[in-house]
Amino acid sequence: MDLEITPTVTVPASELTWRFSRSSGPGGQHVNTTDSRAELRWNIAGTTALTDGQRYLLLRRLERKLLDGVITVTASEERSQLRNREIALAKLAAIIRSGLAPEAIRRPSKPTRGSARRHRAAKELRSATKQQRRRPPAE
Repeated sequence: MDLEITPTVTVPASELTWRFSRSSGPGGQHVNTTDSRAELRWNIAGTTALTDGQRYLLLRRLERKLLDGVITVTASEERSQLRNREIALAKLAAIIRSGLAPEAIRRPSKPTRGSARRHRAAKELRSATKQQRRRPPAE
């Protein structure tokens, strides 16, 4: 099943690699017999689902999560392997979506008129306090 990230970006199922192992933690003897932990790998560096610009952007933004250009997502929250596969797909889609999202541009704001007035009043008060501490002029 292909993984749809955005309406324009879809990762083909042939590029996704699955591996299953036994989950850790509680769960009784069921845990000891089933490989319910799902591990999903996707090679960002060698994918055909992205443009060169998107690939470069993802490799740069996700470089701490990558190992040789491959991102790995694991899911072992549920006892069902099928449910863990769905969770792993959702996690990978969320990571890719956030990596491809445009950066937020910070626009510096101006202080409000009231805050500028309060700031000025506080400065004048502080100035008056310091002027009172000065030695009086010798006349």
